[in-house]
Amino acid sequence: MFEFIRTHKRLMQIFLMLLIVPSFVLVGVSSYGNGGDAASVVATVDGQKITQQEWENAQRAQMDRYRGIMGAQFDQKMFETPEAKKSILESLVADRAIAAEIARNHLSISDTLLAQLYAQNLKRPDGSFDTEQYKQIAAQQGLTTAGLDAKIRRDMAVQQISGAIANTAFAPRSVSSRLSDISDQEREVQELIVPASEFAGQVKVTDEMVKAYYDKNATLFQIPEQVKIEYVVFDSNTVEGLVSVSDAEVADFYAKNTKRFGTAEARSASHILVNTSKDMNSAAKAAAKAKAEAILADVRKTPADFAKIAKAQSQDPSSAELGGDLGVIEKGAFPSALEDAIYKLKPNEISGVIESEFGFHIVTVTKLAPATTKSLDDVKGEITAELKKQKMSKKYSELVEEFTDTLYEQSESLKPTADKLKLKIETVDKLSRTPSPALASAPFANPKFLKAIFADEALKNKRNTEPVEVAPSTLVAGRVIEFKPAAKRPLAEVEAVIRQRVTAEEAGKLAKKAGEAKLAAAKASGDAAGFGAPQVLTRTRQPTINPVAAADVLKADVSKLPAYVGVDMQAQGYAVYRINKVTMPAQVDVARRAAEAEQITGAVGQQEMYAYVEALKKKSKAKITAETVKVEAVK
Repeated sequence: MFEFIRTHKRLMQIFLMLLIVPSFVLVGVSSYGNGGDAASVVATVDGQKITQQEWENAQRAQMDRYRGIMGAQFDQKMFETPEAKKSILESLVADRAIAAEIARNHLSISDTLLAQLYAQNLKRPDGSFDTEQYKQIAAQQGLTTAGLDAKIRRDMAVQQISGAIANTAFAPRSVSSRLSDISDQEREVQELIVPASEFAGQVKVTDEMVKAYYDKNATLFQIPEQVKIEYVVFDSNTVEGLVSVSDAEVADFYAKNTKRFGTAEARSASHILVNTSKDMNSAAKAAAKAKAEAILADVRKTPADFAKIAKAQSQDPSSAELGGDLGVIEKGAFPSALEDAIYKLKPNEISGVIESEFGFHIVTVTKLAPATTKSLDDVKGEITAELKKQKMSKKYSELVEEFTDTLYEQSESLKPTADKLKLKIETVDKLSRTPSPALASAPFANPKFLKAIFADEALKNKRNTEPVEVAPSTLVAGRVIEFKPAAKRPLAEVEAVIRQRVTAEEAGKLAKKAGEAKLAAAKASGDAAGFGAPQVLTRTRQPTINPVAAADVLKADVSKLPAYVGVDMQAQGYAVYRINKVTMPAQVDVARRAAEAEQITGAVGQQEMYAYVEALKKKSKAKITAETVKVEAVK
């Protein structure tokens, strides 16, 4: 495209910002260097202050991000712990320390690099720059486009620093090779199982043993507190039948928004350019114009060869290779003289020589799609749905207030609320604080609603809960009908289960004793008598033996073979393993080893980046005041 397109950097998009911000930067450093009242200062970095307000803004920003990610599962209290808040403050301090280093070293991003990065993002389908989306993203960040440019430069500088450190991280090949060797190592083992079931007949469980187990493991026999509740759901379906859209309203909307349902005229054009410059003398400029007129004469002789001539003669490198193709023309994208000519031409008509600040142009319209407008019948359904949605939203807002007020005014019953808004009262029995995962999608199983229904006010006074938003435009309110506190199951009810467990435990102890004797005998004899067939274990494949036992076998000392390992599998019994030999596979997985080496190098890079940031904090004399970790929760 023309050079002037490349120089309009203020019109370049900002979407790349979302991809390049380093993970350790929580908040931009646009306020770096700001002062603040001493009482509100929570940290200092390089002599500059971080204020209480900035810290709280960072907390809110993080909560907003996670609220968007987690939706209905978002719990603000997760972010209000002293640890979570202190972590954000430490990230702010790290951010400022890096910013101070950037300022000290006068690091900057050139206009050219910024433009190149912008040019890769937020293009319209036709390849032109989307100015509106650029402005919209800036507005979403609460910035002007100039401020957005500054933020991108800053983030890119930070990424260059972190990238330089991460990319130069180095892990010795011997380290990665050794770790990969350990992963590939194969151990041939034989197994000897002493099952606990063989000793079950020798176990005599007394009443005293049952009572002791019952008392020692009280939590195993606990019945959690439970409630029987009734609840109502207020959502968009409640108001759907209360609103309607008339044909007159649809027609009126169509008349006022006709442009919205139309497609503007689309012109595609090609051009041939003979360059001029501001410092060109009149003779040179006249020569350039003469050259353009000669090209025009050739084009008019053979209009069908326009693309061929453009490729050979045009001095616009971007479009010449494409036969002069400029793509779809948009208002304001080209010099006015050139644009006016394009919009006056008919398809395949050749213009005269047109002068602009870039030189002399010859242009032709290669394609023309006339403007069109959909009929009212074509868009009636779309308009009706939109108007109904608007009305439902308004009606929903009105009724939410009624829903809330009635719940509070008639707090001892849900019936007045249900009758007024024509809601159905549902009942749930034996509801606990942690219902079955199978009920996860039910409105009464929402964590926020459960917290409200198990609150003291609802449990003790059996009053209506406040409305709880369990999904977008979906409110639930409930009331406790019955409450059963947590209780312990009677011994008689669980005695049979306890006897089974005690029998299994005691049989496991006997199996362990017998297994340890076999282990000692095997070590003494060194032979494989009683062991099963050999099998191979590695760290990269699913084990063919008990996973717990496999972990013990793979970490056993194999400096002397055969090696023996005993594994207590509790109520299942006892296992003895004989490790016969340790080998390496004939052929290693080269791709996996390369990936492991990259992971190790990445881990080293992260550690070095952490150490670098810590060094910058010391260099900047960063200090967090001790009392700041006790800040109140951000509301």
